[in-house]
Amino acid sequence: MFMHNKRLQYTVRVAEPNPKLASLLLEQFGGADGELAAAMRYFTQGLGEDDPGRKDLLLDIATEELSHLEVIGSIVAMLNKGVKGHLSEATLPEAETMMMLGQSGASQQEAILYGGGPSLTDSAGNPWTAAYIDSRAEPTVDMRSNIAAEARAKIVYERLINVTDDPGIKEALGFLMTREIAHQKSFEKALYAIEDNFPPGKLPGVRPFTDAYVNTSQGAGDMTGPWNDGAQWHRIDDLAGHVPADGGDGIASVELSAKDRAALEKLALRTKSNPSADPRTGADLGAGPGAGKTSDADHCGATSMAQAQAEADLITKG
Repeated sequence: MFMHNKRLQYTVRVAEPNPKLASLLLEQFGGADGELAAAMRYFTQGLGEDDPGRKDLLLDIATEELSHLEVIGSIVAMLNKGVKGHLSEATLPEAETMMMLGQSGASQQEAILYGGGPSLTDSAGNPWTAAYIDSRAEPTVDMRSNIAAEARAKIVYERLINVTDDPGIKEALGFLMTREIAHQKSFEKALYAIEDNFPPGKLPGVRPFTDAYVNTSQGAGDMTGPWNDGAQWHRIDDLAGHVPADGGDGIASVELSAKDRAALEKLALRTKSNPSADPRTGADLGAGPGAGKTSDADHCGATSMAQAQAEADLITKG
């Protein structure tokens, strides 16, 4: 059960309307790393959580994220007050109205469709989607995802702070950014309160693959560091000598029933290719300058030579 307190968690003070800035701030309203996505991620995780401590943590933060959604939505609404009034009451000439609506791509939709109110879209006008929620109902996985989500949201807030000079907005965004830090710390504690939290899940890794670093990108720029070298790692540079990793022949196989094998043999016979054939194709029939060599080179040398000359002339002219 929820009860709404009419006071915002942080006071919104906007110096003046700014539809373009409102559009940018929608990223934290209905975007992938925004407050609605965070609230839904933690709320659904909390409902499915069996550990009482993590359940309480998730529902607390989910509810706070809804309050952050309210703060961002209020800022967007204040920034769009000018657009809302002029558009609804037709108080400006057409040229001025178009200029105001054209300040950014998303603000046009925001104004015409949503009347200047905050829309559950990102800064490009894409609608919010549940596809942003990446929970897996495994706490060691979800806590790591939550830590990353808070980190991403903090970076988005930093960038939004950097694009405005409005002191009231910068202050409110600074508060929201800082709460991302606090939430990340809580999720870190919840993760490491699970004593055996790595690797995620129940099943252990298969040795020796857990300690192998496969150097698959070789050449200039090869680097070594604690992520791929040292006592912790078995570094594999000789790829040819270590593939397949299981020591097998590297050929895919399957046990088939006699019925399946007979059907596949019929299919193979019906679709068998003839490597000695050189059929004339549509590419040969329609070949023009730029087509390169075709089967016509064997059937009609004169045509091929003429085509080659035409291609050379085309390149020279170009």
